[in-house]
Formats: sequence, structure tokens, C-alpha cells
Amino acid sequence: MTRPLLFILTLVLLVSCKSAKKSTALSPQSPVDWQSSNSLSPVLDKATARNQLVYMDLYTDWCLPCKLMVQDVYSDQKMGDYLSDNFVCYKVNAEKANGPDLAFLFEVKVYPTLLWLDHKGRVVQRHEGAAYHAELMRLSEEAMRTKREKI
Repeated sequence: MTRPLLFILTLVLLVSCKSAKKSTALSPQSPVDWQSSNSLSPVLDKATARNQLVYMDLYTDWCLPCKLMVQDVYSDQKMGDYLSDNFVCYKVNAEKANGPDLAFLFEVKVYPTLLWLDHKGRVVQRHEGAAYHAELMRLSEEAMRTKREKI
């Protein structure tokens, strides 16, 4: 009797773990204008043309704080408009496509890692871990202020 119960429990656990790995990274209803590119170069070119910083979110599919940011922060219309109006936004899965290279380049050890980059790809501001509305706004303002001071 114990063996069938253990088998069923194991099966349920495996199925739930597999479904939990589904990505919520780029929600279709997200008001953030995320750039889709397999390379950082076109994103930096766009930032140069717009005279804006790049806001880069390095995430993974399995990261709960990453999923919470998608659900709670990036889905907010005011926050989405603010990020899209002030930055070239780039969301990168750190385990797919160019993500591992960027994670290595920017020494990412925690997910999410939020970076604000100048048009040459230099880090202006860095935050490890999730940032909710007020903190994300403060960090973004600080990044823009740092950019203005360097000009």
C-alpha cells in the first residue's frame, strides 16, 4: 500500500514541478515596451538614437521574484509607461540565447538582476533582486541623475 502511494505522490510532484517551469517572462498584456533582440548591440543603438539609458532585466524561468515582478510591477500601467518613456527596456532570459553570455559579462549571481546601462553598455546602476514600484522608480531616477551628471 505504501509503494503505490509513494508512486502517485512522486508523479504529482513531477507534474507540478514541470508546470511551474512555464515562463511568465514576457506577459502579452505587459505595458512595458520590451525590445526583442538576440543581441545587446541593436538595443544599445536604439538607446543612442533616443539618448536614453537601457533598462535590462536579467531573469530566469524558475525565479519566483522574477515572476512576481512580471505579475505585480511590469503589469502596472503607470510603471510600464514610465519605463517605456524613459528607457529602452530589454528583458533577457539568463539561460537562453545570448542570456548566458550577458549574465557572465555583467557578473550576474542573483535573479533578477536589474541593470541600467549607458549607450556603450557600461553599468550606470545595478540592483540585485526584485524591486517593487517605489524602489524601482527610485533606482531609475538615480540612474538618470547619474547619466546627467556624467554629461
